[in-house]
Amino acid sequence: MKFFIVAALLLAPCADAVASESRVTANPIRKVVTMLQNMQKKIAAEGAQAEKTFDAYMCYCKNADGTLAQSIADAKDKIPQLESGIKEELAEKKQLQADLTKAKASRADAKETLAKANAIRAKEAKAYAGVASEAQTNVAALAKAIPAIEQGMSSFLQTHTSSVLQKLSETAQMNSADREILADFLQNGESQGYAPKSGEILGILKQMKDEMSKDFAGAKADEDAAIAVFGEMEAAKNKEIEALTKEIESKTTRVGDLSVQVAETENDLEDTKEGLAEDEKFFANLDANCKNKKAEFEEFKKMQGQEQVALADTIKILNDDDALELFKKTLPGASSFVQLQVSSKMMKMQALNALRAHGKDPRVDFVQVALHGGQMGFEKIITMIDALVGTLKQEQSNDDEKKGYCLAEFDKSEDKAKELKLDVSDLEKALADGKESVETLAAEIKALVAGIKQLDASVAEATSTRKQEHDEFTEVLAGNSAAIEVLKFAKNRLNKFYNPKMYKAPPKRELSDEEQITVNNGGTLAPTAAPGGIAGTGISAAQTGVAPPPAPEANLKYKKSGESSTGVIAMIDLLVADVDKENQVMTVEEKDAQKDYEGLIQDSADKRALDSKSITDKESAKAETQAEVEANTETKKSKSLELMETDKYISGLHADCDWLLKNFDARRAARTGEVDALGKAKDVLSGADYSLVQTKRSVHLRGPKRA
Repeated sequence: MKFFIVAALLLAPCADAVASESRVTANPIRKVVTMLQNMQKKIAAEGAQAEKTFDAYMCYCKNADGTLAQSIADAKDKIPQLESGIKEELAEKKQLQADLTKAKASRADAKETLAKANAIRAKEAKAYAGVASEAQTNVAALAKAIPAIEQGMSSFLQTHTSSVLQKLSETAQMNSADREILADFLQNGESQGYAPKSGEILGILKQMKDEMSKDFAGAKADEDAAIAVFGEMEAAKNKEIEALTKEIESKTTRVGDLSVQVAETENDLEDTKEGLAEDEKFFANLDANCKNKKAEFEEFKKMQGQEQVALADTIKILNDDDALELFKKTLPGASSFVQLQVSSKMMKMQALNALRAHGKDPRVDFVQVALHGGQMGFEKIITMIDALVGTLKQEQSNDDEKKGYCLAEFDKSEDKAKELKLDVSDLEKALADGKESVETLAAEIKALVAGIKQLDASVAEATSTRKQEHDEFTEVLAGNSAAIEVLKFAKNRLNKFYNPKMYKAPPKRELSDEEQITVNNGGTLAPTAAPGGIAGTGISAAQTGVAPPPAPEANLKYKKSGESSTGVIAMIDLLVADVDKENQVMTVEEKDAQKDYEGLIQDSADKRALDSKSITDKESAKAETQAEVEANTETKKSKSLELMETDKYISGLHADCDWLLKNFDARRAARTGEVDALGKAKDVLSGADYSLVQTKRSVHLRGPKRA
């Protein structure tokens, strides 16, 4: 009964939390206090019940002789009957097991016999099929040959039937004279002076057909008879197997039932013997037992008072306003106490997983850091994703344009190298193309410089965000440590009553030099001030750590509310474990965030170095292109010089375009992957499948809410 009461106390708060989302923000420590208060009520109710039991037992002590004597006599009569019943049931079970073994062996033999008969029948059927096929072919050939010969068809010897007869003339059973006549006919026919003996040949063939038909009919009759015999045998064996199976099932069930009956009878016998022994012992010690019950009840009342005091002290510790405020800030909203909605952190992790699968682009790293840190809202992150997607698409568009430009310029320059000797105007066009290249390079250099400035600003912002996250981690970790100390203090107070061996006494007071002199001289020290902090614990919220019985049941020996206290202590341990787990999760997240931040810094440095090199290369290419323009202007009068400058221009195109053309597909695939990852992350953050933008943020019982 006590177990069910404790179970109800443990389950009721959890059921309430699941039933109403409006109570998600409830402080879990309130549940522990409620359980302790319920334990106080239960202990008071148990005390009233114990008093009633004690009164009933004292009444029994006055007139128990007659009841105990009758109970002992009944038990002595019942024991021989139970022992005899067990022997009979065991004998029947042994016989059934022997019958089962025999039935299983007979069924296995029947199945083996049936399997062998099936194999023989299959072999006979296969042999008959071969004989039947050959006989039907030969009879059919004779049926065609006889009418053909009767009609005098000389062309018959060129048919397939003739070849079948040729084979029969060699293999069929007949006398040698008939075989020679038939073979000579099939080889020579009626040509080349052969003396026709159609009548004799027809007689031979008809005789062969009759004999073959007769043999085939006999073989078929033998096969039909074999099938019938096998069918009768198979039916008999199947019937035998079915009967044995039913017998096995029936006797197996009976063996099981007997096993249960034997176990129940043995338990009854054991209980009866134990009851008899207890009755005889109790009858012999009735007076002493009654005195013991009086002392037991006095001890019960004493222990009950001590337990009530222990519970009251613990409630005072946990119910203190400062403690409740600390727990409200620090205890995580663990799934063991409240049912939370889908958290935004989980959705952020889904978006992060989509992004981490692609590339080393520092700009994507910025989005990952923003998602990991949670210092900005989803709307701002979605805006960052949109802007980055736009930039990636614009870069791809620029690459597309430049690839087209490079391919076109290669064709034009090669054509110019051939045509410069004929037309000076081609050189002027080359000069115009050179000026356009200079303008393009200038625009690209300007864009790279702006990109480096934006990269530096983003790195500074990420550094600031990382510092804020680390400060918040330090603050929350300190609060969680204080909460753990309060919970451990409350648990230690409960252990002082329920588990004294596990109680840890506070450290002895260390005396100062002056206090030690006072004590040595026989003086009395001033009273020690009560500990401050939460509920006088000395912990601050800012701290960084079957037969009728001979008598009515009257077990008046006081029993501590072990199960209930175990449940409360277990819940306190669970709260401590939840806070510890939260600390571990926070520490892992802090390490991951720091690792991501360091990766961002490294990727940003690599990106900056690459862009700086690109600026240098493009400035060099711009200078070279400008030199080409000037050279073409000065030497356009000389066709040979114009051709040389055109070749130099083509070389410049290779320097400017070869890397792009070689890596164009890889760059486009990388950008496509990044755009796809960003799109998936945006879909998650914008509400696809999860409706994250409209989903309420999870309530965390630790630390301040993030913006």
